[in-house]
Amino acid sequence: MVDITPIITALVSFLATALLGFKVIPYLHKLKFGQTILDIGPSWHKNKQGTPTMGGVMLMAAVLVSMIIGLLYSVIIKGAFIEEFADIKRTAMLIAGVVMAFAMGFIGFLDDYIKVVKKRNLGLTAKQKTFLQSFVTALYLVSLFFAGMNTTWIPFVGSVSITHGAGLLFWPIAFFFVYGFVNAVNLTDGLDGLASSVTLVASCSFMFISGMAGSLMGINTYASAVAGACGGFLVWNMHPAKVFMGDTGSMFLGGAIVALSFGTERPILLLLIGIVYLLEALSVVLQVTSYKLTKKRIFKMSPIHHHFEMSGWSEEKIVFTFSAVGCVGAIIAILTVVL
Repeated sequence: MVDITPIITALVSFLATALLGFKVIPYLHKLKFGQTILDIGPSWHKNKQGTPTMGGVMLMAAVLVSMIIGLLYSVIIKGAFIEEFADIKRTAMLIAGVVMAFAMGFIGFLDDYIKVVKKRNLGLTAKQKTFLQSFVTALYLVSLFFAGMNTTWIPFVGSVSITHGAGLLFWPIAFFFVYGFVNAVNLTDGLDGLASSVTLVASCSFMFISGMAGSLMGINTYASAVAGACGGFLVWNMHPAKVFMGDTGSMFLGGAIVALSFGTERPILLLLIGIVYLLEALSVVLQVTSYKLTKKRIFKMSPIHHHFEMSGWSEEKIVFTFSAVGCVGAIIAILTVVL
């Protein structure tokens, strides 16, 4: 019998996000939670001034509700209670991943709240944001360790131990990996529909990978919920966007995608599945480094999606191209698992 739990979860998540827009967006307008477009951005983005932000709350609510419904379907309708929750390690890793994503989303919410309510354009200071994200990242990794995560998968090598010897290097590397990718997703959220589309591709990839594994039903449900929420958010976020996800949404999605990669015990695959996030972050690092050392810029503007904008590409073309690049990375990642 075909398991339709991922379909139910994704559909509920899609509908929940799309329908929430009818209530949340007017409410954000009423509260005057509009985005302030900074002068350092492209000048043509000024016409987006006042578009409601903090739409990430729609994503967070939809993912939580759809996951609960999906898991309840598995437990009650399918009678799969033992399968779903008997594996303490998997359950603990799933819970840790969900909590971490929502914690990152809450940090983003604080950042957005300070920007739009307190009228401080930069939100949380760099030190405050770094401390909070680092704290959540450290707690997440400690949770994984005590949950019993003792191996990680490497393509063409297989599972390797991360509890002794050189394997212990996994944990400090993982810290920068989690922190880096959460912020890379945040950087990707610079055009209408970009972060939503790229994350839709990434979450579908982990949905496929966890589905192949068979024993990762909870992670499969999580991935389905994130994919559905991204699809539902695109109803309102495609160009011209009616709402922005804000740091609330981008940090939540960053945490969720990272959690999916660790939940499958294949975080290394995020280097391929999240290739767009990686390129966005790398473009900023290269731009800043080049300017500091040579006073010359490599790109017309960073992150790299702005470079293509300033080269004459439309937002729709950039979103389509970047999503296609994400698809290619995802296909290569899936092939490394299959082969």
